[in-house]
Amino acid sequence: MTVTAAETEAAPAGVSEPAAQIPFGSALRVWAKIGLLSFGGPAGQVALMHKELVEERRWIDEERFLHALNYCMLLPGPEAQQLAAYIGWLMHKARGGLAAGLLFVLPGFVSILALSMLYAGFRQLAPVAAVFFGLKAAVLALVVEAVIRIGKRALKNRLMVVVAALAFIAIFCFAVPFPFVVLSAATFGFLGSRLYPKAFPEPNKVKADGAHETVIDRMAAAGELAHTKPSAARAVRVLVISLLLWWTPLLALSLALGRQSVYVQEGVFFSGAAVVTFGGAYAVLAYIAQRAVEVYGWLLPGEMLDGLGLAETTPGPLIMVVQFVGFLGAYRNPGDLPPMLAGVFGSLVTVWVTFVPCFLWIFFGAPYIEALRGNRSLHAALSAITAAVVGVILNLSIWFGLHVVFKHVTDRSYGPLHLAVPDFASIDVAAAALAALAMLAMLRFHLGLPKTLAASAALGAVWKLLIAG
Repeated sequence: MTVTAAETEAAPAGVSEPAAQIPFGSALRVWAKIGLLSFGGPAGQVALMHKELVEERRWIDEERFLHALNYCMLLPGPEAQQLAAYIGWLMHKARGGLAAGLLFVLPGFVSILALSMLYAGFRQLAPVAAVFFGLKAAVLALVVEAVIRIGKRALKNRLMVVVAALAFIAIFCFAVPFPFVVLSAATFGFLGSRLYPKAFPEPNKVKADGAHETVIDRMAAAGELAHTKPSAARAVRVLVISLLLWWTPLLALSLALGRQSVYVQEGVFFSGAAVVTFGGAYAVLAYIAQRAVEVYGWLLPGEMLDGLGLAETTPGPLIMVVQFVGFLGAYRNPGDLPPMLAGVFGSLVTVWVTFVPCFLWIFFGAPYIEALRGNRSLHAALSAITAAVVGVILNLSIWFGLHVVFKHVTDRSYGPLHLAVPDFASIDVAAAALAALAMLAMLRFHLGLPKTLAASAALGAVWKLLIAG
């Protein structure tokens, strides 16, 4: 079956036959689009990929998409970027995984680098802040839509709803660490499926009539997914190449500049962070901020939140906040380089050691995860993780919403309870109104993400620069 690039980039409603394969050039355009529109943190990014890849183009089916997402949720690092790399790898082997993963990061890297230079050198960010004010409203709407969209598909019975609710309560009310929530959900699903198998959803199967086939289904039927089969030789090769790419630049920097060089310190520190960043940027924000401020002196108190604000309102993973830290650390400790050039170099080192491990986790582990598709116990464990993730995303949605709508939010403890409590007197009426309009546009009138982002940014700029003054 021969298809044109145009035919593979969209699947009109009512068309039952997906493309037999995706030309690599067409895939690049779609991955670039996803990278440019990947606002809203992991919730919005996963929702965007689901809409583009599962619903509109039917490149991958619901079950395989969630199977891959569940694996990525177990990994350290940004799950949405790793999910893109996983699906890209499925369709086009290593080059597909690299293209999808890199294009997911590139727009955010360029944006954060430019904004870091403005922040460090000029601090004249009023026009940028005005645009971001409006963007935050659209991002909040996107995250709310993500909770609804993913929840409808992941919460297949009352038991999964209970799992999601317990995960939300654990994180929102008791600040239970994200890895513990995921591990608990996986254990519950694995053991529960053996004790009460009927209470857990069975692995989905493609219907015999082919009505729900996808591009990847057709590739599998044609024998084009041989690269997804586990191989010990391939695993060793991936491990060796990835470790060399990860650590050789740091060794070279250490030999050339000494172990006390800021670039070596950043490389080693963020390499360690890349291994423990379960739960994404929010989960490690306090750890990175404390070390960067108190131990290394790369940032001033409060600047980490400025960096997170930049990362929240630019495309790409929220963990890109580490690029902001790496830039300021090198900018303020430039050595023999001009400060701006040192900051750029610090950004490159930080991003390199943060994302090379992400590709290692995918290329090394994905074949084994694919081989276990259809295993009932594993499927039950991953289904429970998916349900827990809905609760986690709901927690992030509320956290993000509070910080968009209220100017002052305080973390308070009441015995074992840990709650984010807004100062109701600090409500930002304009932000709340923009968020309501963005949610109305997306949820009621189904306005596309690019139009909603553009309209929200424009309205925010008008309000901040022309009305509020």
